[in-house]
Amino acid sequence: MMSDLSPAETIPVAMTIAGTDSGGGAGIAADLKTFAALGVHGTCVVTAVTAQNTQGVQQTHSLPAALVSAQIDSIITDLPCHAAKTGMLATAEIITTVAERVRAHHITPLVVDPVMVATSGGRLIEEEAVEALLKELLPLADLLTPNMAEASVLLSQPVENLQQMQAAARQLCELGPRAVVIKGGHLPGAAVDVLVDSRTGQAHQLRGPRMDTAGTHGSGCVFAAAVAAALAKGAELSAAVREAKDFVTQAIATALPIGKGPGPVNPGGLV
Repeated sequence: MMSDLSPAETIPVAMTIAGTDSGGGAGIAADLKTFAALGVHGTCVVTAVTAQNTQGVQQTHSLPAALVSAQIDSIITDLPCHAAKTGMLATAEIITTVAERVRAHHITPLVVDPVMVATSGGRLIEEEAVEALLKELLPLADLLTPNMAEASVLLSQPVENLQQMQAAARQLCELGPRAVVIKGGHLPGAAVDVLVDSRTGQAHQLRGPRMDTAGTHGSGCVFAAAVAAALAKGAELSAAVREAKDFVTQAIATALPIGKGPGPVNPGGLV
């Protein structure tokens, strides 16, 4: 039987607002592969172009904020957006512009991945942009997904163990996000993330096996994109986070042994 629903009503659509990775392991490349693997049509807003591979970030160039704004408008005026996620937003002007367009178009749910440093160590955000991130974008986030180092920068305090992760997640919730998950991939032992919902203040530990691999390039992007994909398909927030945890664990377990540095995770299911 033919469906009476239009394609726009039957196909989940998610938007990524992020930078490129010329090595294909992180950024928009990882986001779109994740969306496709999870059955979601991906749209993309490029905020920056990077010369990047598994060994490091050699050069970056941020696009004009007006072009970032135009890309968002172009997508929204033609396609539905059932969820969105942000990645590399390198300048205060770009962050302010993205926040303004998110408000103008009522883009929700929104996953904010505060990308600051690449897995290889290259810095991906200007110092003055951190304040704009705190003031402009965090209050719009349904979910904020920092790792421990990023949480430490956002709060200007150490976040180095599970107890500090729980306290930091609650503090970050006070800055506006509906929920915060702090990723504990650098903790010893099991890979433990901490999820706090601002409405309850309760901390939930999400545990997964630690993989014996250096292939974690793009893992943060894939995790945030997987949450956005689940939300686009209608999942409840905590369930979306748990699904994303399982998905990125599998992507790390099957990381691709390519490149001379930490290999990229494998959200596309390549064998």
